[in-house]
Amino acid sequence: MRLTIVAATGGIGGQLLTQAVAAGHQVTAVVRNPARLPDLPVRVVTADLATPDPAVLRTAVDESDAVLSGLGARSGAEAGVASRGTRALIEAMGAAGVRRIVVVSAASVGTVPSPGRPNPPRHNPGDGFFMRHLAAPLAKAAFRRHYVDLALMEDALRDSGLDWTVSRPPRLVGGHPTGRYRTAYGQNVRAGMFVSRANVAHHMLDVLDRPETVHQVIGVAH
Repeated sequence: MRLTIVAATGGIGGQLLTQAVAAGHQVTAVVRNPARLPDLPVRVVTADLATPDPAVLRTAVDESDAVLSGLGARSGAEAGVASRGTRALIEAMGAAGVRRIVVVSAASVGTVPSPGRPNPPRHNPGDGFFMRHLAAPLAKAAFRRHYVDLALMEDALRDSGLDWTVSRPPRLVGGHPTGRYRTAYGQNVRAGMFVSRANVAHHMLDVLDRPETVHQVIGVAH
């Protein structure tokens, strides 16, 4: 497939990049700093998704079969990059006639209010007692601005008319891609406390040509 990978030097984006190239896909990497890219046979488009230019992104997605985005804030100061960048991607994809997009979000976002979901459930139906009453509230307090940004990103996708899939992992850890993880449609994975970045990338690539994952939010965890 011809894939455009956004934020291709990030934790998940880097895994998407290496796994996609290893699988034989033709890859366009969208990055802010090309010097951080590994030496791989990819086409490179330089773009700052904090101040996105849809015209530049149009050149990145043109003739692609699908877009994969690892876009997300790395600090509180960067909060907003996921929603702004994804809106620009949606505009670019519409102009280029590209429909398939898979993005990474976060497990706690399902309980975060947004204009598109003003009354989300208080607890994610996949969460057990510990996650509901300790881990999730602590995470939401620590990363509130990040989660609001991701909730707005998910709103934009739901309104886009594109063939989107959202991957929602819990705490991210290191490790190699194993393909051994659990998924849950529309909710978090029961007792899923963590997952490797490599396996999140594996999951995002795996769902690309699975029609049943279109317009689905999918929890992924070990």
